[in-house]
Amino acid sequence: MDDSNSPHPNASFAFRSTPTTPQNNFSRSHSTKETPFSNIPNSPPRLSCPTLSRSLQNSPISSPFHPHHHFSPPSPTKLSDSDPQTTYHCASSVLRNDGQILSIAFSSNGLVYTGSDSNFLRVWKLPEFTECGQLRTKACRVVALEVSNDTVYAAYGDGKIRVWRRTWDKVLKHVRLATIPKALGYVRSYIAGKDKTMHKGIITSMAINTAEDILYTASLDKTVKVWRISDLKCIETIKAHPEPINAMIVADDGVLYTASDDATVRVWRRNFCSHDQPHSLTVTLHAKYSPVKALTLTPDAGILYGGCTDGYIHYWLKGWFAGQLQYGGSIQGHTHAVMCLASVGKYVVSGSADSTSRV
Repeated sequence: MDDSNSPHPNASFAFRSTPTTPQNNFSRSHSTKETPFSNIPNSPPRLSCPTLSRSLQNSPISSPFHPHHHFSPPSPTKLSDSDPQTTYHCASSVLRNDGQILSIAFSSNGLVYTGSDSNFLRVWKLPEFTECGQLRTKACRVVALEVSNDTVYAAYGDGKIRVWRRTWDKVLKHVRLATIPKALGYVRSYIAGKDKTMHKGIITSMAINTAEDILYTASLDKTVKVWRISDLKCIETIKAHPEPINAMIVADDGVLYTASDDATVRVWRRNFCSHDQPHSLTVTLHAKYSPVKALTLTPDAGILYGGCTDGYIHYWLKGWFAGQLQYGGSIQGHTHAVMCLASVGKYVVSGSADSTSRV
């Protein structure tokens, strides 16, 4: 994930460039709060779809602050006496000349959407993982993806979001609905200078609150913008953090969680009675002085996980009575930054800049 020509030796903060892509790499954020990590081996970006096995691999404890702890070859273990002993295997792997895979989203009807450096947004069908469609635009670099019902939201490197509606008229089709924000006329753009509803930095994350008809977008410009889905208008701009925002997630009860390079996770609630400040900060969770790159919640929203640049996954537990989140501890296992997280049933899956994924 590190560019060979980059002056930053830290492999946690930049995506690797390949000969088939331009040199203007997309970077979620840059931070100087951590000690440099060693470079990880280069490999061409590939899209794979592994199946989630029922067994876990032994995960030795290691962190950047314990460099003498080396990983040993993992051995498969059984979850219970009734479960057969299985190992992880790659079910399918495909390669396209699209550059780096930057985003991925799943729909409830067995479709997978992948965004990359190119101007193609590819659609795949499960379980055979065959390509069944393409969404093409003039803009490149699909940096974030969200799918809600039959609507696809894709954030691009130009700071805009393209919206498609999925239809099933005998064959799978995607109809382009809109671009957020809407382009201003030439005279209005000249007078205004720039559309103030646009983020001033690259969008890093999106989240949808379907119950309240809201789309959230977070950016490197340290803000979160709130969009009303019904008319695709920006109704609020939240100055969420003093540093770039890397990840964001919405719980079923409408609570918004934002993670930033300021080494905190902030919790926001929407105030329906307040028109001046619809979203208010309820609590700030500290991640032990390490920038937070990824977030995930358990299905019941009882545990919040935050992946950090120091290779640790910190977690917070929701109290039974007050409902406030309390720090529960940390999970070790990665030597580089934790870049993505997912909660599946009783398992937490982490992906890291050390080229490993752990369960």
